[in-house]
Amino acid sequence: MSSESSGSSGSSSLAGEFFDAAIGLLRQVRDEESENVAAAGAAIADTVEAGGRLFAFGAGHSSLAAQDVVYRAGGLALMNILAVPGTLGVDVMPATLGSALERVGGLAGAVLDSGPAQSGDVLVIISLSGRNTLPVEMATHARALGMKVIGVTSVAYAKETTSLHSSGTFLKDHCDIVLDSRIAVGDAELTAEGVEAPFAPASTVVTSALMQAMMASAAGELARRGIEPPLLRSGNVDGGHEWNRRVMTEYGDRIFYRH
Repeated sequence: MSSESSGSSGSSSLAGEFFDAAIGLLRQVRDEESENVAAAGAAIADTVEAGGRLFAFGAGHSSLAAQDVVYRAGGLALMNILAVPGTLGVDVMPATLGSALERVGGLAGAVLDSGPAQSGDVLVIISLSGRNTLPVEMATHARALGMKVIGVTSVAYAKETTSLHSSGTFLKDHCDIVLDSRIAVGDAELTAEGVEAPFAPASTVVTSALMQAMMASAAGELARRGIEPPLLRSGNVDGGHEWNRRVMTEYGDRIFYRH
């Protein structure tokens, strides 16, 4: 999309264009990814019912969508962050170090081998491009351990860019289920006169929506099977802390962020 307006009216127009672009992408993934979202929700419900654990991983800004489903009011209490030190966001200095670590081999295996994830668990891996070494190795190693892998990525990158993993493959090639965010390569929805680079990324909006849709589907599937979904409530409503304490006690052996 583009705008040639100027001044405050131009800024307002650009803001509106971004909302329109984001809404368009949300509608697209709602309509075109519904079967995959349902499949991912069913896989999570299967794991919860079988006594397994849930993990989410994302590096850089992809970590935001992973964090959004962990210890979240209205979310499943069993979803845990799988952390790779230095890669979860812009809290490392320099920030470019996080991007560099995504291209280092061996990190994924070291994290999975030393952490609580095991066969029968679900790992959701979020990577917009899916081309870096870390998400690819995270998926391959997780599956080798017997985990089910759900990838949230933009398949367009596999068509228009080159993999940075030695195998030449992308995250999507090593997942049991793939949720395609449909984000265009470059992750910028707008252009405008006087602005030299495309801008206004929508990947966080769309990816987080896909994650929440998947979790909603899982909760509904558990209820359909007669299983109370282990959901958390807001601590800012009366009785919320008591509710959460009960859930965390009941499922304490499958929750790792409280230790």
